[in-house]
Amino acid sequence: MQTTQTSLLPLLKRYFGFSSFRPLQQDIIHDSLAGKDVFALLPTGGGKSLCYQLPALVRSGLTVVISPLISLMKDQVDALQASGIAATYLNSSLTPDESRRRLSGLHNGAYKLLYVAPERALLSTFLNNVVNWNVTLIAIDEAHCISEWGHDFRPEYRKLVKLRELMAGVPMMALTATATKRVREDIKKHLNLRNPSSYVASFNRPNLSYKVIPKNDPYGQLLTFLHQRKNESGIIYCQSRRVTESLAGKLRVDGFAAASYHAGMEQHDRTKNQELFQRDEIRVICATIAFGMGINKSNVRFVVHYDLPKNIEGYYQETGRAGRDGLPSDCLLLFSRGDMVKQLHFIKEKESRQERRIAKAQLEDMVRYAESNECRRALLLAYFGEQYAKSNCDGCDNCTLPREKYDGTIAAQKILSCVYRIYEKSGFNVGLRYAVEVLTGGDTEKIRRWKHYELSTYGIGKEYSREDWMNIGRELMRLGFLKQQDNNGFTVVDITPEGMEALKQRSSIMLTKPVKMDEAVKVRQGEQEYDPVLFERLRSVRKRLADKRDVPPFVIFSDAALRQMAREFPGNDTEFRRISGVGERKLKDFGMIFLKEISDYLRHNPDAVKKTANNKPPVAKSRWMNETTRETLRHFQSGKSVDEIAHVRNLKSSTIYSHLEKAANAGEKIDIHRFVTHEELKEINAAFSKIGYGNLTGVYEILGKRFDYGVLRIVRALSQKK
Repeated sequence: MQTTQTSLLPLLKRYFGFSSFRPLQQDIIHDSLAGKDVFALLPTGGGKSLCYQLPALVRSGLTVVISPLISLMKDQVDALQASGIAATYLNSSLTPDESRRRLSGLHNGAYKLLYVAPERALLSTFLNNVVNWNVTLIAIDEAHCISEWGHDFRPEYRKLVKLRELMAGVPMMALTATATKRVREDIKKHLNLRNPSSYVASFNRPNLSYKVIPKNDPYGQLLTFLHQRKNESGIIYCQSRRVTESLAGKLRVDGFAAASYHAGMEQHDRTKNQELFQRDEIRVICATIAFGMGINKSNVRFVVHYDLPKNIEGYYQETGRAGRDGLPSDCLLLFSRGDMVKQLHFIKEKESRQERRIAKAQLEDMVRYAESNECRRALLLAYFGEQYAKSNCDGCDNCTLPREKYDGTIAAQKILSCVYRIYEKSGFNVGLRYAVEVLTGGDTEKIRRWKHYELSTYGIGKEYSREDWMNIGRELMRLGFLKQQDNNGFTVVDITPEGMEALKQRSSIMLTKPVKMDEAVKVRQGEQEYDPVLFERLRSVRKRLADKRDVPPFVIFSDAALRQMAREFPGNDTEFRRISGVGERKLKDFGMIFLKEISDYLRHNPDAVKKTANNKPPVAKSRWMNETTRETLRHFQSGKSVDEIAHVRNLKSSTIYSHLEKAANAGEKIDIHRFVTHEELKEINAAFSKIGYGNLTGVYEILGKRFDYGVLRIVRALSQKK
């Protein structure tokens, strides 16, 4: 497919307000514009949407986006329209008159992008129409839904290959935020992608912190966590619909603006609660996994898993809904092996043996992650086939709060013996909490009825609290000495063969102390070099504008953009245009309003700029440099070539060039003469001077295509820094 050679960076700034691309975006867009099929795996918040939205502005026809959720379509279209881009959607929420109006616009070429659900895209009426709309790209979002090995498998996604058959000459782009190697191959196969360019970004989300704590008083633990985040937005994922409703009710009583969301609610109520959350009217949403796929809200500051997720893919994507704006955000999992037993019970009810096998294997991986004392970031990345280079991520509980080990042999002997004696006397197993009551000398009706006060282990554990014993019991499960299992709907604990052997041999057992709750729930501190009072005032302005336009606040500006305003205090259009996310349309619509608010604030707080400047960190390279970029730079500075680094890191050479460009933008020293001679450098700089730094493709053509795009981008970055 032929496309006009249009410079992308001016379009990127004009419509989206960004001055540079995120990793892989430019390469993906370049291949798409060249007419190639593309597979792209970018993490949540990694800029997947831009990969088909920007090419739509370059192409003369229509880009059709297959999107799974009505709410996501509306959010995407609202954001595009706010940026001055002609976009629309077709779904069941529209009245017949509105649908006809939009169809008429599509027939007349009035739109650049169309969002549609897979079910509608497969209707004969839609298929008859779409062939007449000059479609130049078909983008399949959330493409992992096509694979039965994916965590959100949707059978209708398998039928999307009909679009390929109907419009064989139209390139296709498949995008997802989470997929193992097996799922990636499934996507390419079932969409019939033809020799696709494949891009797999790093799964690492450096702004997210991951913590897992033993689930003993879940609501109390949740309250402790939330009280430190009173004014922030977050999602709490629960296993059952009933829990979402009861939890939201309790939180409202305790002063939190909370609501529930699950598939059993009336459609109207679900939509209302989601919109209230999107618009910051509700701060906390208690939801089942029915909520969230494709949620576009950028300022979710925390995600809590109140119950154990079914698999790591789902957990990764759900946690990925936090911190899409790149600001520090927290992911907390309350873990109990009892939740695992409940999940196994549900798995047994699946009809297909294959489904049961897949679900069980995925659950076991999830439990291993929750129980591990290794770096959680490294474990997540390893699951998706990526190696994490650092030994300490400084962003998970196991790295920041390493647990103290101690000799727990005597304590282990006591609890193992107690579990064994209860079964020996009564012929049945009991729950861990009941075993702890016996061990600590509890006086309950059940203990009296079953005469467990007669056991030799009754009351021998009074040196620890019951909660301490619960933690010891959980640790013994992790080590494989105890196991939990389902017994007619009740979760009971049993001693394993390894536990019996340790009991008989009086083996030495080392245990680890649990993380203290107050440490585990601390807010992760990021850069605070902005004026928090001005930030809140700007948030109020944003909310007022959003309500007036009937859109979520983040459609106006992200939290990251507001923080940048509260850090840099722009005073005119030129300075305001430098804020990330400010394009021409947003400058025109909102620039004067925000500039006035900033000016009014400074008039009454003349020292604010000086105070904020004093709080800035000494090095301002963090906006460009993340850990994967630094790793590439270390290899480069050690003397390795781009191809050697790509081989060592299992990345594409284009990705390595992108890292080095970022390093150059961050002010790092890059020896450009390892790529070009002095004469060649003069020639390249002369080409840029002649036709401008925005026209990279033009420079590439003028120089006879002799230099790699990556080299040209590095030269440009270094020259612009000078």
